[in-house]
Amino acid sequence: MKVRRDDYGIPHLWAQDADQLAFLQGRVTATDRAWQIEVERLRAEGRLAAVLGPAELPWDRFARRARFDDTARRCFAALAPDTRRWVAAFVDGVNEGLATADAPEFAEVGVRPGRWQPWSPLGVFLVQHALFGTFPHKLWRADLTAALGGTALFAAAEPGGSGSNAWALAGPRPVLAGDPHRLLELPGIYQQIGLACPEFDVIGLAFPGVPGVPHFGHTGGVAWGITNAMADYQDLYREELRRDGGEVSARGPAGWEPVAVHVERVAVRDAEQVAVEVMETARGPVVDVDRRTGEALSLRTPSRVEAALGFDALLPLLRARTTGDVVAALRAWVEPVNSVLVADTTGDVRELVAGLVPVRDARCHREPVPAWDARLAWRGYAEPAAARVDDVAVHANDRRPAVADLGTDFAPPHRARRIRELLDAGTPAAAIHTDDRAVPLRDLLAAAAVTGPAADLRERLLAWDGAMSASSVAAGAYAAWRGALVRRLHAHPVLRPLRVPSAYDELFAPWTDPLGRIGASLPSVLAGIPDRARIAADALVDAAAEPAMPWGGRHLLTPVQALPGGAPTTPLGGDTDCVLSTYSVPGLSDACWRGPVARWVWDLGDRAASRWIVPFGAGGRPGDPHYADQLPLWAAGALIPVSF
Repeated sequence: MKVRRDDYGIPHLWAQDADQLAFLQGRVTATDRAWQIEVERLRAEGRLAAVLGPAELPWDRFARRARFDDTARRCFAALAPDTRRWVAAFVDGVNEGLATADAPEFAEVGVRPGRWQPWSPLGVFLVQHALFGTFPHKLWRADLTAALGGTALFAAAEPGGSGSNAWALAGPRPVLAGDPHRLLELPGIYQQIGLACPEFDVIGLAFPGVPGVPHFGHTGGVAWGITNAMADYQDLYREELRRDGGEVSARGPAGWEPVAVHVERVAVRDAEQVAVEVMETARGPVVDVDRRTGEALSLRTPSRVEAALGFDALLPLLRARTTGDVVAALRAWVEPVNSVLVADTTGDVRELVAGLVPVRDARCHREPVPAWDARLAWRGYAEPAAARVDDVAVHANDRRPAVADLGTDFAPPHRARRIRELLDAGTPAAAIHTDDRAVPLRDLLAAAAVTGPAADLRERLLAWDGAMSASSVAAGAYAAWRGALVRRLHAHPVLRPLRVPSAYDELFAPWTDPLGRIGASLPSVLAGIPDRARIAADALVDAAAEPAMPWGGRHLLTPVQALPGGAPTTPLGGDTDCVLSTYSVPGLSDACWRGPVARWVWDLGDRAASRWIVPFGAGGRPGDPHYADQLPLWAAGALIPVSF
């Protein structure tokens, strides 16, 4: 077994077979990312509060209720034997690496790494995507309906899981490119890696703590990349429960059914243990209680129902040589549901949807639904879509024919439209990745009747080209006006009923906070407010009173860290609705905590011509020379060569 690191510290691994290579990947990951992967394992087991304190209790409570660790065990037990052996070899490598790990965070919190179980990688993958789906949006719609009697004002929300882009250029020498968008975490959520043995030689982006390269890879003969398909594959059921001594029953379609129930105790650092009641109905685990009605809410997901996440696709992906091989491998994929682009050296390019989307009544897409109504049960899974690409394909979390019937929360079409415009103009991939043209509210600005400094600001904004570049003072002024607009709408009489506590757990506040949801749905909300021109004028007065500041002075990289501190302060361009989708919450904060967690370009004519970048670096330890050495390049929109 051999490990070589390139100029950016990216590990390139060699072993005699796939199992030895998995062991080596696990050991190197534990060496490079010990603290990061241990945090994720503890999250999967619902034990992070024991290390980091009460702030992590809402997550631990949810993880226990949702039964993540138990689901990971079940999924591991159901794997094909060769996959199970391969994953176990990875875990053996992780445990060997953790035994000598010296990440400073362990000393800071006074703990040592624990021991991984064979199913731990599945738990890590599961928790990375637990809130990636649709069910938190259904909680918000239930709050919205209770407060306003309907959801029409927020019909055109920008979904929280959107922002990713991918495109394919067909031809004799196909090119795939893209930039997945997720929470910007430090260390980064994707790990650049090379994996080689006599069977295969793959470069790609791994999830630290998970073997292989599930989402983005290039084997030399074939390459693939994904975006979130925005499919709705998670349902919430309203459960009517009754108790008789220690027994609990739930009302199902055929009457009262037994509920599995037990109590777990969550250890909390510097505080008392907390008892968590864990219940599971025939629909799924109970994850919350509606404070308005007292009804329990059960969560139904394909991974729990089928005891599968899709890990049986991972080894076949590494061994793939053609687009057909990738398509065949992804038939085993379960969740999250992805839009996939794949191309090979013969010039064959395809797009497909990978994952399980249940077929059920349309009401399940919107809000929690009654568990006792048989019409709302699942009726199998949708047939996956696949098609050949003869020219160009663009995926930007938008509503396309292949995914239109799979969900309701799609991104607006402007990112996909803009990418096609740039491709038609022959724009290089790196410039597409960093395109910062926004969709400003010009009509509303033009309608705002103001005088004095506010009028001067309005004229400057109407003359502005819409580019959200970090150096642009006009972009900063636009953000100031937009934030003021959101805050004034939040106080508007039409929306004032929203200013009551959510009926759901505090963990879901990012989805149920009305201020944030107004900012994410601004054009839609404005369309339902009759005096919007006056509000826009008042917001211009507010913004004109603020000091002038370039957008990058407001829009600072703010990565998520388990132990905050030491994050580089970096001004960013882009905005939520740009191709360079650097997410912020207008009205609440212009800080950026979601954005492109990698950029990649796979060249099928010459793999050595491929390029990639991540926000920080290959190292996961503060003080490592490769902890954040890619950050200046990432912020500038540059890409680095892929080495072999």
